[in-house]
Amino acid sequence: MIKEFKSFIARGNVIDLAVGVIMGSAFGKIVTSIVNDILMPLLGVILGGLNFSGLTITVGNATISYGNFIQNVVDFLIVALCIFIMIKFINRLTKKQEKKEETKKKEEILLLQEIRDLLLKESK
Repeated sequence: MIKEFKSFIARGNVIDLAVGVIMGSAFGKIVTSIVNDILMPLLGVILGGLNFSGLTITVGNATISYGNFIQNVVDFLIVALCIFIMIKFINRLTKKQEKKEETKKKEEILLLQEIRDLLLKESK
């Protein structure tokens, strides 16, 4: 079991995943700062000085901070948009690489066919 665990940990995918989680966490902090410190205050000014973090509803003894929820939703949408754009960019690069490889394979096949035809012609 220990050997299998070492093998699992040593795989590149696990290490890539760990790096992705760490980078995602750091990126999340940046996005949170952008939302809380830049976007929401600007949106508050546009909406007439509304402070989203202070928006609450009191129901009985409970206080519901729906302003924080709105900020978290905006946070999520920005992260989702960034991930979408990044994946779209990566997919575009991957498609270009696949097209290059496909073109190269077709050229190699044509060249091999020409060589075959020449060899057949010479052997007659």
